[in-house]
Amino acid sequence: MKITYHGHSAFAIETGTSLILVDPFFTGNPAAGATWQQASKGCTHVLLTHGHGDHTGDALDILKSTGAVLVSNFEICTWLNGKGVENYSPGNHGGRISFQDFDLVFTNAWHSSSDTSTGTPVYLGNPSGFIVEPKGETGKTLYIAGDTGLSYDMKLIDELYRPVIGILPIGDRFTMGGDQAAYACKNFFHFSTIIPCHFASFKGFVADDATHFLKAMGPDASKVKVLSSGQSVVL
Repeated sequence: MKITYHGHSAFAIETGTSLILVDPFFTGNPAAGATWQQASKGCTHVLLTHGHGDHTGDALDILKSTGAVLVSNFEICTWLNGKGVENYSPGNHGGRISFQDFDLVFTNAWHSSSDTSTGTPVYLGNPSGFIVEPKGETGKTLYIAGDTGLSYDMKLIDELYRPVIGILPIGDRFTMGGDQAAYACKNFFHFSTIIPCHFASFKGFVADDATHFLKAMGPDASKVKVLSSGQSVVL
């Protein structure tokens, strides 16, 4: 599995022949080092955790140009279908969807979800996280937390799916901060690799760097891979 960070909460995940874009926010993302056109070459799936603009980002353009499968909650899939997206696979909390190269499970996330681009908020369902279980890559289950606060539900996620790779927000204000994310990693999960996100993008609104998170992780900071925008890791 190859994971590439594109700043804020945008990721590309490669497994088998699939290229999965998660929350593909490029245009207007001060931390993005690539354009959506560059990052979406070969894209097969787009995963959206919730409806805020810093996560839906360039999804509409990417989905229309690539024909990739949109995977999100029912409300977001219906909303984007109304804008011309024809290839989508909706789900909701607890649901599992099987694709050629991976299975995906929707998990709880404590956040909100709406589109405010027109000035009037449009409700876009419950936010979620995802478990990604690659087929043919044993032992590389990935947990994408999405935008969320600390929740005891995370313990159940670990008990059920045993993810060894975690992508967690650490930015504070709108999501978990470094202390809460570290608490989850040390008390609920058994990650071998932790990739922080939702930081170093919007100054004054999210954490400037991962320093607080790394400090809170203590001896377990060795498990953390702080990626710069455009940087990849193969696991």
